[in-house]
Amino acid sequence: MLDYRLAVCDDQQEDGDLVRELVCQWATSRGVDVEVRQFPSGDAFLFQYESDKAWDILLLDVEMPGCSGVELAKHVRRENKLTQIVFVTGYSDYIAEGYDVSALHYLLKPLSREKLASVLNRAVERLKRDGRFLLLELPEELVRVPLFEVEYLEVRQNYVTIHAGKEAYTVKKTLTAIERELDDRFFRVGRSFILNLSKIRKVTKREAVMLSGSSIPLPRGGYEVLNRAIIQKL
Repeated sequence: MLDYRLAVCDDQQEDGDLVRELVCQWATSRGVDVEVRQFPSGDAFLFQYESDKAWDILLLDVEMPGCSGVELAKHVRRENKLTQIVFVTGYSDYIAEGYDVSALHYLLKPLSREKLASVLNRAVERLKRDGRFLLLELPEELVRVPLFEVEYLEVRQNYVTIHAGKEAYTVKKTLTAIERELDDRFFRVGRSFILNLSKIRKVTKREAVMLSGSSIPLPRGGYEVLNRAIIQKL
């Protein structure tokens, strides 16, 4: 059974061959079954991507004729948040651009087998984590909400509202019951809120400000406890 699909995109044949070989060595050492496809340009990958979007990990050279690795990553990110993106490049000048596409890592050439293996291990762990979801029973539909999209949860009386991106879903359930379905990215603040630690922009004595701009009031003593959780878990 195939475990992961990886694409190696590099206009330098020799560099692409090396990345592919090291990926195969990593897969053998971990005992996982992988498919590794090699593409000579960003345009070649995007042509394939139009009809085949099921890629787990992309290993992209940054500078390529035509569509660059960064442009390719931006195209993929517009519709896919799960695929893990790793840039493999001879230049460190582009690292800031990786933040725009939530790149997992930058690897500088010449490539180290140990460093690549470490990054691939992180990619696999993130794929497992980000593949988890909440299954919400709404009055007229059943909705799957990926955990990595959830910003915070708020309870009011017997109802919990899950805030995820621009969407908000309200279900009749206790906060404690939903808390059992979450992972260690989430932290309970007082009786009324559970926050995704990775979605917090800043913490003050009185509130946590989320990436969306939402402000979550903190109970007495909540500032120190929340700060400690962020340091320990992220």
